[in-house]
Amino acid sequence: MKFNITQPQQEIHGELVNKINNKTKPLGALGMLEALALKIGLIQQTLTPEFLQPTMLVFAGDHGIVEAGVSPYPQAVTAQMVSNFLQGGAAINVFTKQNNMCLLVIDSGVNHDFLPNAYLIDVKIAPGTRNFLLEPAMALFQCEQALKRGAEIAKAQIAEGCNIFGFGEMGIGNTSSASCLMSVLCDLPIEQCVGRGTGLDDAGLAHKTKILAQAIKLHHLDGADAMQVLTTFGGFEIAMMVGAMLQAAEKKCTLLIDGFITTAALLVAAKLQPEILHYCIFSHSSNESGHQKMLDFLQAKPLLNIGLRLGEGTGAALAYPLVLAAVNFLNNMASFESASVSQATDSQASAS
Repeated sequence: MKFNITQPQQEIHGELVNKINNKTKPLGALGMLEALALKIGLIQQTLTPEFLQPTMLVFAGDHGIVEAGVSPYPQAVTAQMVSNFLQGGAAINVFTKQNNMCLLVIDSGVNHDFLPNAYLIDVKIAPGTRNFLLEPAMALFQCEQALKRGAEIAKAQIAEGCNIFGFGEMGIGNTSSASCLMSVLCDLPIEQCVGRGTGLDDAGLAHKTKILAQAIKLHHLDGADAMQVLTTFGGFEIAMMVGAMLQAAEKKCTLLIDGFITTAALLVAAKLQPEILHYCIFSHSSNESGHQKMLDFLQAKPLLNIGLRLGEGTGAALAYPLVLAAVNFLNNMASFESASVSQATDSQASAS
């Protein structure tokens, strides 16, 4: 699929800055919320932005690399956790419900057949990827199919009125996939990209690092070809997320980026369409080793750093109230003029 993502037009930049600066507060006193308000106003091309039908998309898929012993959990946990999402029992259910976000779970490639459910979108490519220690994780046509299906999911939600998406994932073994994507696309040693995932001990971490180093050496890829890298190391849930992100950005939506795996998907998307970053808000810095390095590579400033490493989109859901606060202060906070509050003089403001 081809996407056409352009940088938001800048004509109202000055008006937005003026509106933010004339709220009843010292200049810059709301910190990152001011930068958020400016970014969202530019994305929506309005001085009065609003969020409509906030939707969390959680993509799930299984990974063949699990056969190499890179996770302490069996592959069956992917399907078990998806069932937990559908029954309303996971952390992401709690946080999206708290923040009035719609939650949709996408079966991108789980090794299980689920019963129909109102919150499940079944667009399974295959029952899990292949073991990329031995061969590419997927065929190119499967990767392209995953991108297309992800884009179609985002497009359908946009047609129903959604203009802000959170992105999350579930897939035992997907930190291995994300680590390899990061290593190749950021040109970093795999040792700087691998973390403990779902809780590996020191021996498990050493084994995981060794396996992923062997896989990268086997395929010997150039990070300039993001589609080939995604096809070789990606998961179906990661590839589908890439497609959804690209479609959402093309349609001028706001993207809430979660943790390590979601950021790896964005890394691929940004290699394909660099302008996507203008539409992204980075929710948090994960405790998963390597995530902050990936954020640094993308020159991203996360909103939170509270030790999260769960995935599921939980960081994006927890950051949403801050993003909503940025919109609300821009729309509802009084100006100096409307509140009859005196402003600092230029000399006083510059001295402070």
